[in-house]
Amino acid sequence: MPAIAAAIAVEGLFKTYRNNNIKAVAGVSLSVEQGEIFGLLGPNGAGKSTTVRILATLTRPDSGTVQVAGCNALEAPHDVRRRIGYVAQASGVDKWATGRENLTLQAQLERVPASRIAGRVDEILKWLDLEKAADRVVKTYSGGMKRRLDLGIGLVHEPQVLFLDEPTTGLDPETRAALWRGLRRLKEERKLTVLLTTHYLEEADQLCDRLAIIDQGQVVVTGTPAELKGKIQGDTAVLELSGDAQRGEELLKGLEGVIEVRRHENTLIVRTAKGAQALPVFITALEGGGLPVRSATLSRPSLDDVYLHYTGHRFDAAEKPA
Repeated sequence: MPAIAAAIAVEGLFKTYRNNNIKAVAGVSLSVEQGEIFGLLGPNGAGKSTTVRILATLTRPDSGTVQVAGCNALEAPHDVRRRIGYVAQASGVDKWATGRENLTLQAQLERVPASRIAGRVDEILKWLDLEKAADRVVKTYSGGMKRRLDLGIGLVHEPQVLFLDEPTTGLDPETRAALWRGLRRLKEERKLTVLLTTHYLEEADQLCDRLAIIDQGQVVVTGTPAELKGKIQGDTAVLELSGDAQRGEELLKGLEGVIEVRRHENTLIVRTAKGAQALPVFITALEGGGLPVRSATLSRPSLDDVYLHYTGHRFDAAEKPA
């Protein structure tokens, strides 16, 4: 039986913006299987949105190969566009039209057969739980309702692949969790392939089947959230100091059970084989060396630890203006 082709296959993608000479994408390669939710996780400015814009045929790369839904995105962009849905960071809805009118217009633009448009719009409204608000102008919608309508606009023509660029930015936790549930339903009921970008660690951990961590325009590691966290040995102790973190790093490196010590400003991040037993020892050693500990926490490996391990810096420290 022949192998099923990947829904998205990217090899050696490069993109530099000539007006400011910023290398946004620096050799990205990845593969997304059909019917999975795949995440590009990275801080603002890491190259996620540029990568997605290239995959969605909105930007041309300087070099590389791109296959989306069985089509060459560089040679046959129109074929790709007929097979994908795209939801950008900024809302694309018309706030002076109703929810139903927004979806109907998008269905017409996507050349959904006229006989199917009304039924398809009703189906989307029901799925998005927007039936009661369908004939209200979007200006009266909450932020979460507008974002759900954005998602409906990306789905109204029944695409094979859906691209979501930071889909939950600005949403409250409850609305964000509801959108996650909806995306899981899409995957389970329609076998839709979803590629999303996010800078929320929890979103990548909870929602994605697999993810790629992207930093400075490059994919540094790919795997399931469980696989990636499983590669990080031991527990993680985070100790905020009142004094010199460099001297604190030297004090802890030689202690039994310490796997790795990293510094970030006045904080030490320590991976240790025996976290519960080791944490009091760390505090005693630091305070005995004249370095008061302002706070100390202990946790199992997280995606933040994975990011730190593979890039050398903490996730929040890598954030740049969007």
